Amino acid sequence: MKRATRIHGLHGLKPLAKEIQQRHAQQLALRQAQEAAARQAERERNLFALTVGAVTPLPVKNIYQNKTKNIPPEPLQLHIDEQNVLREAMSDEFDISTLLEVDADLSYRGPGIGPDVLRKLRSGQWSIQRQLDLHGLRTDEAREALGQFIRLAHRTGLRCVRIIHGKGLGSPGKVPVLKGKVLRWLVQKREVQAFVQARPADGGAGALIVLLQPSHRSHRR
Repeated sequence: MKRATRIHGLHGLKPLAKEIQQRHAQQLALRQAQEAAARQAERERNLFALTVGAVTPLPVKNIYQNKTKNIPPEPLQLHIDEQNVLREAMSDEFDISTLLEVDADLSYRGPGIGPDVLRKLRSGQWSIQRQLDLHGLRTDEAREALGQFIRLAHRTGLRCVRIIHGKGLGSPGKVPVLKGKVLRWLVQKREVQAFVQARPADGGAGALIVLLQPSHRSHRR
């Protein structure tokens, strides 16, 4: 099994964000090419006018002229980014008691996901492709890092990732506060299909194995 790339907090998201930036650069290059083609067409129209000289239009009656103004293009990427921000506004108060499997591991499977998926996740049949380590992050930092990680992982076609939240041994009373928050955040992410507690070799009670919905870039397994 290919060793997963280890990501620490927000700084570890750069490899995933780089690919998104490359896509934006390609879109920018396409727009620039279109603008250059438009300028070339304008030059050709001007050349025709200079060659032919002054033209007197024929008198024509009963012609309707459309006076509608040009509508500027919609900033689609801005709308997409705003929707992503709204999706990442994950609540700490979200009630997950009716969504989690009633077992010691507090597993989750979304609508339409069969119990065999949880069994395969527990047995390690899905290769862990990347992981996020939330150790040492404050709640707001962890929420932001998790939201960005899940979104970028899904965009780049990843299916199985590991979230390391820790066992809470350094917390007051040794209570795993972050673990409960991560559970709540994950079930609110539309990209998440299921998750289980990691096997002892993969982090045990201090980590979750998460299955993401397939994207257009996912490969069949």
